[in-house]
Amino acid sequence: MDKKPIDPGVVELAGRVFDLARGGHTEELTAYVDAGVPVNLTNDKGDTLLILAAYHGHPDTVSALLARGADHSRANDRGQTALAAAVFRQSTDTVTELLGAGADPDAGGPSARATAAFFDLPAMTQLLDGRS
Repeated sequence: MDKKPIDPGVVELAGRVFDLARGGHTEELTAYVDAGVPVNLTNDKGDTLLILAAYHGHPDTVSALLARGADHSRANDRGQTALAAAVFRQSTDTVTELLGAGADPDAGGPSARATAAFFDLPAMTQLLDGRS
């Protein structure tokens, strides 16, 4: 069975949506999700919209994606979760949003907890341990 090439318009739209997540453009991004773009859409590296928003420190975007059913436990192709990305970037508000949604500090590889330990981020370790 031959694979059909992906429509260039679809590729362009996906790129735009990922850029909106990276940039924290919550209203525009959620309009696309509400119109049918999958909330757990992944790019060629396995990064979800949630992982990108978390990595770039956009707690409002993270919150909006979680409210629309984004899976905080999904890991990218390197085993990184949204929570580990937020810990790496030391985004307290984003970490708090993800923990509030039930994200597991020990999920992924390296996990958020391992990331905090490796990069010597005591404030993040305290947050993950519930000692904020």
